[in-house]
Amino acid sequence: MSDEQLSTPVGARDHSQGDPNAPVTLVEYGDYECPDCGQVHPIIQRLQQRMGKRLRFVFRNFPLTHTHPHAQHAAEATESARARGGPAAYWALHDLIFEHQQDGPTALSDAGLERMASMAVVDGRAVLEDIDAHLFQARVREDHMSGVRSGVRATPTFFINGKRYAGRWDEASLADALQAAAHAGAAT
Repeated sequence: MSDEQLSTPVGARDHSQGDPNAPVTLVEYGDYECPDCGQVHPIIQRLQQRMGKRLRFVFRNFPLTHTHPHAQHAAEATESARARGGPAAYWALHDLIFEHQQDGPTALSDAGLERMASMAVVDGRAVLEDIDAHLFQARVREDHMSGVRSGVRATPTFFINGKRYAGRWDEASLADALQAAAHAGAAT
């Protein structure tokens, strides 16, 4: 498949927010330690509020472990939170990690992840045990490999309705692209 298209369609295994029948689906391949992903996180939240039911957001793990040593454990922690507390716990920890990623060198350490998992109303100690046992390593790898097959090389990388978005990821540019996709979907 061309690296311009999403190789693995969005499905039940994905972490998504919003109406599954929304006319626009935004997929982000992200890394929890990536500063750019941290910067785009509040932009995506504002776009979700702005577009409401017209936008479904999907996050897929793409830890860049060669430059971000805590990214893999952070991704596994969110997967553990999902398994232990459901989608609400997953998204709570997802948000907390991005909100605190720049709090210092230990923010995404295992101790930091344990603290944030507890804040997300999940047993932080159990999350660390899951990480130590590599329970969700394969799940994170599945996301990563779907990104590789889709041509992802850096984070954040976005796909809008299955097509790679090559534009800037500032709020105005992303909003324009999402609105155009919504209008194109309404016209069909």
